[in-house]
Amino acid sequence: MTAAPRSNLTLNRLWPLGVLVICAAIAAWAFADQLTFDALQDRHEALEAFRDQNYVLTALVFVLIYAGIVALSLPGATIATLTGGFLFGLWPGVLFNVFGATLGATVLFLAIRMGVGRSMAARIDASEGRIARIKRGLDENQWSMLFFLRLVPVVPFFVANLLSALLNVPLSRFVVTTFLGITPGALVLTSVGAGLGTVLEAGGRPDLGILFEPYILLPILGLAALSLVPILLRRKVAL
Repeated sequence: MTAAPRSNLTLNRLWPLGVLVICAAIAAWAFADQLTFDALQDRHEALEAFRDQNYVLTALVFVLIYAGIVALSLPGATIATLTGGFLFGLWPGVLFNVFGATLGATVLFLAIRMGVGRSMAARIDASEGRIARIKRGLDENQWSMLFFLRLVPVVPFFVANLLSALLNVPLSRFVVTTFLGITPGALVLTSVGAGLGTVLEAGGRPDLGILFEPYILLPILGLAALSLVPILLRRKVAL
């Protein structure tokens, strides 16, 4: 007698995640060739013309497309960020980039949390094993850990979204740390995109190796290290 209600409850929780998975598969099949630098190079003049005639609409559509790329975890976020800089300049391009990425990450976060995040977090909290101890340690330092995950370049964006949902991070905390944490990296990529016009006209490609230059990478790593200071101080006080 209880099987049907339990099955309905499971479906109610999983349908948002299922919709994202289906949409991701369709989008990857339909638009994989469009989320590349070659596609941007072929269409940059048409994009500029459309932006000049419909600036507000272009900004709105751009943010929604960026959000869709992130929510569906499609491999096009870097190109989208460069495009934001190319179309809108460093400012307000960086704002559109960060807002779109945060919006998409939030949609994915909510879908995962609704589907499996809360139930998995509850199971971990109810257990007494090693994973439960790790989760309790992360819960005590959520702000620092969330900022660290966003700031460290080696942590994939999708992984940070997934971990946050599985650890049942509060929505407001997730949004704030995502928006602020991705801003330094977005500033760098948007600035590269802002100077992309001459590169596209010449038929060249942007030098993304700048991301790993010491004068770029070290300040971001410094911010990441700074985000861990509260954890160290808390442990020192506890001792």
